[in-house]
Amino acid sequence: MLSLDLLLFHAASTWGMVGLIWTMQLVTYPGFARVGSAEFGAFHEHHCNRIAWVVGPLMGTELVTGLALIWDRPPGLSDASLGVGLGLLAVNWACTAFLSMPLHARLRGHAREAQRALVRTNWLRTVAWSARGFWTMVALRAALAA
Repeated sequence: MLSLDLLLFHAASTWGMVGLIWTMQLVTYPGFARVGSAEFGAFHEHHCNRIAWVVGPLMGTELVTGLALIWDRPPGLSDASLGVGLGLLAVNWACTAFLSMPLHARLRGHAREAQRALVRTNWLRTVAWSARGFWTMVALRAALAA
């Protein structure tokens, strides 16, 4: 794959996640508080099962294409720039694995504090994915100018 095509595919998956994470942060996660205790277990299970079909391919594509950029680096991207992009990617994966997933596991019992913590801690992912979106735009500009 040509390096610019790879970067475009990478940017598309990143921007898919930017849109998704803002939707989760502003709509979905706060909306969890509006679901009654009796219905919450089934609602949350449905949410997790369905959202995985969206999140999984986007995050997987972003990871694979992000790592592939190491071997097929577009012109105009420095080691430092690529390191920033991959560092933000690592932040998102770490926050997902060590914050969001454990909080979702606690939500199965409709723990209100876990729901509030999910909204609070998800700001880390929201900011990091937004920064990644910005990074992809800078990287695309640099690659196109080179």
